[in-house]
Amino acid sequence: MSQPGVPASGGAPTGLQVQNGSTSALGSLYTNGPVQNALMSSQVSVSQGYNSQLPGPYPHLIPAKSSLNPVSGQDNYGGSQTVSTLNNYQGPGQTLNRPPMASNPVIPSLHSGPVPRMSPPASQIPAAIPAATPMPSGSLLPGANLPPPLNWQYNYPSTGSQTNCLHASSQSTVSGNTNLTTNHQHVSSGDPSLQNSYLKSGSASPLVNPPLPTTFQPGTPLGPPPVKGPPPVRALTPQKSSHTAVLQPSFNSALNQEGGTSNTSNEPMVVHNSYDEIEGGGFLATPQLTNKNPKVGGSVGYSYPSLPPGYQNTPPPSTTGMLPSSLNYPSGPPAFTQTPLGANHLTASMHGLSLHPEGLRVINLLQERNMLPTTPLQPPVPNLHEDIQKLNCNPELFRCTLTSIPQTQALLNKAKLPLGLLLHPFKDLVQLPVVTSSTIVRCRSCRTYINPFVSFLDQRRWKCNLCYRINDVPEEFMYNPLTRVYGEPHRRPEVQNATIEFMAPSEYMLRPPQPPVYFFVFDVSHNAVETGYLNLVCQSLLDNLDLLPGNTRTKIGFVTFDSTIHFYSLQEGLSQPQMLIVSDIEDVFIPMPENLLVNLNESKELVQDLLKTLPQMFTKTLETQSALGPALQAAFKLMSPTGGRISVFQTQLPNLGVGALKPREEPNQRSSAKEIHLTPSTDFYKKLALDCSGQQVAVDLFLLSGQYSDLASLGCISRYSAGSVYYYPSYHQQHNPVQVQKLQKELHRYLTRKIGFEAVMRIRCTKGLSIHTFHGNFFVRSTDLLSLPNVNPDAGYAVQMSVEENLTDTQLVSFQSALLYTSSKGERRIRVHTLCLPVVSTLNEVFLGADVQAISGLLANMAVDRCVTASLSDARDALVNAVIDTLSAYRSLVLSNQQPGLMVPFSLRLFPLFVLALLKQKSFQTGTNARLDERIFAMCQVKNQPLVYFMLTTHPNLYRIDSLSDEGALNINDRTIPQPPILQLSVEKLSRDGAFLMDAGSVMMLWIGKNCGHNFLSHVVGVQNYASIPQTMTDLPELDTPESARTIAFISWLREQRPFFPILYIIRDESPVKANFLQNMVEDRTESALSYYEFLLHIQQQVNK
Repeated sequence: MSQPGVPASGGAPTGLQVQNGSTSALGSLYTNGPVQNALMSSQVSVSQGYNSQLPGPYPHLIPAKSSLNPVSGQDNYGGSQTVSTLNNYQGPGQTLNRPPMASNPVIPSLHSGPVPRMSPPASQIPAAIPAATPMPSGSLLPGANLPPPLNWQYNYPSTGSQTNCLHASSQSTVSGNTNLTTNHQHVSSGDPSLQNSYLKSGSASPLVNPPLPTTFQPGTPLGPPPVKGPPPVRALTPQKSSHTAVLQPSFNSALNQEGGTSNTSNEPMVVHNSYDEIEGGGFLATPQLTNKNPKVGGSVGYSYPSLPPGYQNTPPPSTTGMLPSSLNYPSGPPAFTQTPLGANHLTASMHGLSLHPEGLRVINLLQERNMLPTTPLQPPVPNLHEDIQKLNCNPELFRCTLTSIPQTQALLNKAKLPLGLLLHPFKDLVQLPVVTSSTIVRCRSCRTYINPFVSFLDQRRWKCNLCYRINDVPEEFMYNPLTRVYGEPHRRPEVQNATIEFMAPSEYMLRPPQPPVYFFVFDVSHNAVETGYLNLVCQSLLDNLDLLPGNTRTKIGFVTFDSTIHFYSLQEGLSQPQMLIVSDIEDVFIPMPENLLVNLNESKELVQDLLKTLPQMFTKTLETQSALGPALQAAFKLMSPTGGRISVFQTQLPNLGVGALKPREEPNQRSSAKEIHLTPSTDFYKKLALDCSGQQVAVDLFLLSGQYSDLASLGCISRYSAGSVYYYPSYHQQHNPVQVQKLQKELHRYLTRKIGFEAVMRIRCTKGLSIHTFHGNFFVRSTDLLSLPNVNPDAGYAVQMSVEENLTDTQLVSFQSALLYTSSKGERRIRVHTLCLPVVSTLNEVFLGADVQAISGLLANMAVDRCVTASLSDARDALVNAVIDTLSAYRSLVLSNQQPGLMVPFSLRLFPLFVLALLKQKSFQTGTNARLDERIFAMCQVKNQPLVYFMLTTHPNLYRIDSLSDEGALNINDRTIPQPPILQLSVEKLSRDGAFLMDAGSVMMLWIGKNCGHNFLSHVVGVQNYASIPQTMTDLPELDTPESARTIAFISWLREQRPFFPILYIIRDESPVKANFLQNMVEDRTESALSYYEFLLHIQQQVNK
């Protein structure tokens, strides 16, 4: 009899698996993940230097490598999959569980709507082949409406009579942390020579091998390998920053997390035709596990020199204004030596913490409220040996809520803090080492990519830092193309860089890399034509046509719709584009499909003609209806043979055909936490998104609407297909010029930024840790493989974790994310990030390493899920309880003497402030001033924004800028950027004789006091007196004065650091926007929310109960 989480006898199944997703034509099933919207990005830099010779026409039929047998699955459209019996929390961050497999497979059909599904061959659905893992239980099926508790027990097993907890249990079997065999354990402490101590200790060990001088000159050909050495390995090639990511399998799972079965016998391995295997699933590549405790005498260590300049990417042209991180996280890190190990190192505890005197401070927040630093808050630096910290992953890409990992789940439970990771995996980078070697070295057991934190036992063997297996060093890896020396595997770039990109060989492909395909779907109803958006979008496309990421294979197509669907034939040879109208929206068919999606280079003139004439074609239309659903079905049919990106522009509530929606917003009930409609009213858009995901199609939604458009339902099309949502409320070409400017800037970024196609991502972690819930825009396939039909540099992701097995035998844990994708140039690439953190055994050390921004970001993701599955008031209660529980635990378990006041560790001094900011954020605020679509969009951004942008939206930065000076200024590319101090968000900090700039992420507001000095008004604003400031001013003039130059330089620098375009409002005392400015004063009282001091008093009252 099978049990939950245990495969049926006879081994793991080899077929397809489903999790709350839709079946494809093959019967393959998909799991879907939480919602997220990406409105952010950094500068793009398209990879160059690779001209892959790929077949010109995209092959439509490629024989499948092997036949697959579907396995049973259950459909679940609840959003998030929940794992634990301890836990009633079920939200769109997916928590996954494996129940028993059914003996007779039944493949449910999730197809909806009249349009028949196209049935492409298996080879056309590369990432659509899920892992052979059992289905999650239907805990989120409609009707399963258990009242969730009110605060978070962060996925920990319950330890007592805790009430009002938001659980995300640790019983999930999603993670690949279960033992493959009973004898495969951590390295025992009996053999200290096998363990590396990277914790700071009293004296740092000397470098074992001094770093080699890096004499490599860019452009100099690499010398041949030694005569009797191994065959030459292709050297690294200098690249422009092009982001590659690689999937990583979880390790040691009894049921292979990526679709392959773990094989602990000597029988031959089963190979499956799926991305699970090409990324390298958790299955063993060799039948036997090696002994975990091999006898190796002596201590070993190697130094890792930095990567020569020739292998660093040059900065993209538009990232010049970006501030380098003030922490030492270079992309090409300096030398690091694995220190010799001995008993003293093994027993050394966190005495290095004395190096952080600030961190040990206990603060009474009621007496020291003003703890906000005057410079941007930096993430805490993990308490690691400085040599390994230099190699660690940049926290902008990969950070953990706790930089000191608790040794046991019980210790984590006591701290009442969430354990999770926040990722920005495809971020545009100024420097990115790209490896073109034909050998990608990975652990044979857990499939981890070799990284700076592995141990070399000798030249021929390395020990995995995730599962501790000892692996052989491949012969090709012995030659270092940088130093042209044989026998130095520890000096290769793969072992020197925590972030690295591989050019993937053919075994990482299920089909030839797809061409870049861009398809645009335009609403041309009367309402849409009234807004005038079509003029701007078509002009922007014309301006950026040559900048679309791609190559000679790039394809493009267009569809417009109102009550009918209009296709455009762009066949080469036509004198002008031909419009083909399909009025039967109940059963959409594709007329002349071969002429609707055309090669951009071959049909560029026709495309340009269409974009020039399209805005005028519908100016006289009286058609008010909107058949969005059928238009999306048509786009999906056209795109499914290849995959690609659909960009949809919609201006109203769809009201015709499948996917038609009805108004649900009632303005008088906006503040009612239980009555607002945060859930989709139909599953049509989610089902279609899952179909899209199966065919490698992502859908991006641009909503330009002044009226309620049910973004809760429409957003599903992007959420589950790994797309993005952009929202421009009340967009109008004449009446709202600010939104026009914003759309123009963001559309340029959207069209020209880097893009990855047919991607999958996996996160692995050290044995003993478990990942159970994912947050972001994607679809979860095979329990832990994230399906990303498109990946963009502006999307963030989050995961929740738990400690499944005690970490008592190790001092370090590592996390690795791998993203496997196809670049716009047709290359298959892998981008890998690896993060290393120390393990601690005391509660004080756990609190000391808390990252308050990451904790706030993860809590916000959990709160969005709670809003959807329970109610807004439940989510708000849970956020407050998170602070109360943590500070209660600190007071009762860490503080030796109970002092009056609200005592907090220094690391959490801003925790109450950030949670109060969350309660006042548009996603979670109460009051009638938030439109429902605006609230939903804010929730989408919580799920999809990288942490740094999310925090700016939640807790804006306030600066006084009427007296900027060059003191402490930055000098970037001959520009002087003033650095005024950050002020607290309270009207106490404002004065009528000054000017104050609030940077709230997507918007900036410059409030000018009535008595502001004439010097600022005339030299910066360009007016003679206060009364002359225009009511609707949204730009500062560029005046020939030093004050104007400083102010504009500062605002431009702030804008350059984010991918989206923040509007600037200049505000007078009587301006209507002033209310928004004051609403962001987080520390002040509002109609429906406490002031910061009142909130602290409430927290103190609860903590001291």
